[in-house]
Amino acid sequence: MSSLARPLAAEFLGTAALVAAVVGSGIMADALTPDTALALLANTIATGAILVVLISAIGPISGAHFNPAVSMVFALRADISWRAALAYMAAQIAGGLAGVGVAHAMFDLPILQLSMATRTGTGQWLSEGIATFGLIAVILAGIKFERKGVPMLVGLYISAAYWFTASTSFANPAVTIARSLTDSFSGIRAQDLLGFVPAQIAGALAAAALMAWLLGSKTSNETSTTQEEVP
Repeated sequence: MSSLARPLAAEFLGTAALVAAVVGSGIMADALTPDTALALLANTIATGAILVVLISAIGPISGAHFNPAVSMVFALRADISWRAALAYMAAQIAGGLAGVGVAHAMFDLPILQLSMATRTGTGQWLSEGIATFGLIAVILAGIKFERKGVPMLVGLYISAAYWFTASTSFANPAVTIARSLTDSFSGIRAQDLLGFVPAQIAGALAAAALMAWLLGSKTSNETSTTQEEVP
């Protein structure tokens, strides 16, 4: 496990920072304007921007997954071991919980909250499946064809998916779980996780299967780079 110490710390800190940005920008936007569309735009910009920054800065340490669905897909592709993937997932969930607490603390809100925001229904679940499918597809295609552009590709994709999906594109089980613990603009009720998280996993698996066929075999550059980054 010692070989995983730095990558796990990076995944924890990166996911914490991502959630703090998502939740914190939502709190700030909601406090500054009664216009829901404007608040969502502010939330979108902050989320897309922080993704570009975090993936660029932390990618060389851990691969910058920040998302259990991404770690699952990388393990299925044998890019990382299942031991590493499961450890990543635990670090990501823990980081997400820490991030929401930090966001609340910054705005002098109660640290422990439960969201009352209802996000459920077939449209929302389909949206999460599509959002996560697209995210995984963008990551895998980006790694194969435009590796240096992956941070920008992911940031732009999530920014777009905020607006073309009915769910505003959570696309991340760790972030979704964390957002159930904030009763703010970006929250989701705990019971609604039962629809969102399985939809995200299904979308990720579908993307992994399709992209395995569409992209063909991995190049030597993909394999060597991944092996260097993650034990």
